[in-house]
Amino acid sequence: MTAKLTPLNSLRVSRHQIPAHNLIPNTSIQHKPLLIYHSAFQNPISASNIESHLSSVAAVVPQWRYTMYQTSHFHSTSHEVLGIASGKAKLCFGHEDNEKRVEAVVEKGDVIVVPAGVAHRLLEDIDGGFEMVGCYPKGLNWDMCYGKKGEESKVESIKKLGWFEKDPVYGKEGPALDGK
Repeated sequence: MTAKLTPLNSLRVSRHQIPAHNLIPNTSIQHKPLLIYHSAFQNPISASNIESHLSSVAAVVPQWRYTMYQTSHFHSTSHEVLGIASGKAKLCFGHEDNEKRVEAVVEKGDVIVVPAGVAHRLLEDIDGGFEMVGCYPKGLNWDMCYGKKGEESKVESIKKLGWFEKDPVYGKEGPALDGK
């Protein structure tokens, strides 16, 4: 079954710039915002439908199905696209000790574009069964960073990462390309 998308002109998108916090860069390096596409996918929604659609757009490659780690972490080698396949959860972006953090409730059908360097973690699996499809630009692999001493060279490498040539969900146009 093909995934049904909310029309782009009806899509509600949250955009957040999050300042650096200690050794966590958040959006301070590339100044690309954390994006939440609210209800991008419409029912029926499944991990398979999300994977199939994102693979067909070909901006990212689905690599896993899982919940979100409960420890704040970020990636220095890749931006990340998270398609919410089931459940509802409260997530934290920017690190839980950062006064300028973003806490967001996301649910089935939402898509999150997490720029490299943005810390993220699960705060609460609200109704149980929270699952995402984790995707990364073709040819890139993700790493795990925690904002600790010794990660400075990894953080520095974020400057060299390219941004999306296509919107991961909508293709030729879409929120990830706004302001490109």
